[in-house]
Amino acid sequence: MDLRLISRVLFLRAAWRRRDHWDAARITAHQDHALQELRRAAYAGSEFYRRHHAGLHDAPLDQLPSVTKADLMDHFDEAVTTPDLRLADLEKHLRSLTQSGGDPGVPWQGRWWAAATAGTTGRRGTFIWNRKEWGIILASYARANDWAGISAGLTRPLKMALVSSRVPTHQSAVVGASLRSRLVPTLRLDVTAPMDETVAALNRFQPRVLVGYASALKPLAAEQRAGRLHISPQGVMSASEVLTPHTASELEGAWGGAPFDVYAATETAGIASPCMYRNRHVYEDLLIIEAVDQNGNPVPPGTTGVKLLVTVLFSRTLPLIRYEMSDTIRLGGRGCPCGRSFAVLEDIEGRIEDVLQLPGQAGHVNIHPILFHHVLDQTAASGWQVIQEASGLRVLMAGLAPGASIQGVSTAVTGALKEAGVVDTPVDVNVVEHIERTALGKAPFVRGLMRR
Repeated sequence: MDLRLISRVLFLRAAWRRRDHWDAARITAHQDHALQELRRAAYAGSEFYRRHHAGLHDAPLDQLPSVTKADLMDHFDEAVTTPDLRLADLEKHLRSLTQSGGDPGVPWQGRWWAAATAGTTGRRGTFIWNRKEWGIILASYARANDWAGISAGLTRPLKMALVSSRVPTHQSAVVGASLRSRLVPTLRLDVTAPMDETVAALNRFQPRVLVGYASALKPLAAEQRAGRLHISPQGVMSASEVLTPHTASELEGAWGGAPFDVYAATETAGIASPCMYRNRHVYEDLLIIEAVDQNGNPVPPGTTGVKLLVTVLFSRTLPLIRYEMSDTIRLGGRGCPCGRSFAVLEDIEGRIEDVLQLPGQAGHVNIHPILFHHVLDQTAASGWQVIQEASGLRVLMAGLAPGASIQGVSTAVTGALKEAGVVDTPVDVNVVEHIERTALGKAPFVRGLMRR
């Protein structure tokens, strides 16, 4: 337990509660000042941003070129503002963490917290934060509980169960490990674990808050309705995947209250979360989000953009200014019975991934996308995709990472599926130039028969 970090999170949560009363003018003034400070730091310390914004250092935000994940990863060593940070060293640390099963909550070199993600486009990304930034990230996730009206303190610990990835390079694992303390007793569960083990662990732990992927919460709701799961969470938080109305209805039926649909990403941490009226407010004091069309022009409130540009106002180690995300969102207006003036996020069409139903010894087996992430994130050069066909699974690899081979990938995927209980499912691995995309231009990692 890092007491300095926990104290920082508690301080920020208390300070941020005052921001709940800011009006729109105060929010805008704060953003303007924070953006100016961010750009000053980026131009002073990042060769990449000095070059990327050449001739535009005094230009308005909406005139700056956007930044893709590929841009940052290809120029990581120039993009960071700390000269001694190198992507190769950071990747070596993450590989070591994965191989050793170490504690992801312990900072690398005593200074840095890091996480990796393949992201919606399939391109692997590696991100790093210093202690100040990491405290803000943890507090941004904790804010979701505050806005949902779920209190925590010395006399009432916030018992939280997190059903997601336990891979130590995944941000949910790093966050869970960092927050674990007497104030926030945390149960981290692997979404790929057998259901009976997950149910037994939750029954023993009895969480006040249940957090997980929508695709992980849905079967747990079925277990609750069937009488095998016996928990009464004060709040159910869905994150990292699109929460469909059907799934939300099932969760509400299981636990008696509508779930809170939290919007976050590895690169940004918390982006928006619902208040007690279930209006999802954007964290405008921490970031600026722009819903834009295909040409990068802002779309008006009430219109769904083609992509999202995010500027993280507190990012300093690896600045994010107009960072591209492929999620399509629709921003609404301001004003809410809760009293907050932060803009409302009306709709999200986020990452599209399917839980596959594959044949097993006794009926079908549900295979969560995280199984494929475990195997393929490290072996694909520029992305991957698993497509379910009537004859089996087709695995597309946009190039192979050094040391990887088609046979090796096939063996690894087949072995992981067998361990999960899957039978009679051929795996066909193909190296391709580009990953298949949907009509909306997205490249979901896992596409099931029903979606296709």
